[in-house]
Amino acid sequence: MPDNIQGSNLKRFMQRKPVKVIAVCSGKGGVGKTNVASNIAVALGSRGRNTCLLDADLSLANVDVLLGLQPRFNLSHVVEGEAELKDTILRGPRNIRIVPASSGNFCMTDLPPAAQVGIIQAFSELTNQPEVMIVDTAAGISPKVARFVQAAQHPVVVVRDEPASLTDAYALIKVFSQHYGVSRFHVVTNQCRTTREGRALYGKLARVTDSYLDVVLRHLGDIPQDDYLVKAVQEQRAVVDAYPRSASGEAFQRVAANIDAMPAAREASGGIEFFLERLLMADNASRGKVA
Repeated sequence: MPDNIQGSNLKRFMQRKPVKVIAVCSGKGGVGKTNVASNIAVALGSRGRNTCLLDADLSLANVDVLLGLQPRFNLSHVVEGEAELKDTILRGPRNIRIVPASSGNFCMTDLPPAAQVGIIQAFSELTNQPEVMIVDTAAGISPKVARFVQAAQHPVVVVRDEPASLTDAYALIKVFSQHYGVSRFHVVTNQCRTTREGRALYGKLARVTDSYLDVVLRHLGDIPQDDYLVKAVQEQRAVVDAYPRSASGEAFQRVAANIDAMPAAREASGGIEFFLERLLMADNASRGKVA
């Protein structure tokens, strides 16, 4: 490779800014995880952050449905060589970028390493890399979800005030800490009637994890029950964009402010491909354990 090309690539590499990667997960479905991830992304966009929302529920994607978007291409087309990554990116509210996944595509449930490498390279070629990436994972504690959480810097667990949600949130934290080495988690208490109720719910979870697990929990915020949130979902809009002064809209803004204060990647190669390279490494490690 000529010296001038090497120098250009090195300069571009060194100029990449660290990306802050937030993986939003939940122990069970139906707790509002995708709504939380989408509204956090839009709220960060409203704060002027260059934000990308990645739908990482690779086989049952619904971020595009929630935000009323109609993608022509998604990640499955990139994997199959039918489109480039830039062709899949949608512009969402507050100028966020959205990378949609596919819905009902069985082949996306277990991507081989070669396909993951292709996605990494595609992200690396983006000229305008984001400051923040919000990753909406699938619900549950499957290895695929665990790898996304392990590769991200800041896992966010969404929990509701119902026994199954609380139990499954604890199970998720237990599995990801004991088997994947994730020791710090942020918690969003969702759909609580009052702030006091949200704090009490977080307290329940924290007391159990403090007693039985070697992890650190932080309450990132509480999203209240709100008719405007229900209305926004029906309208296929983010409540932060549609009704920013509603109780839930303001709550998401507070959560976004807390995320804004979190550190980004400390490693020199902190670009968006750094997250995806960590994802591939986690995938290979887990496959080695199974083998």
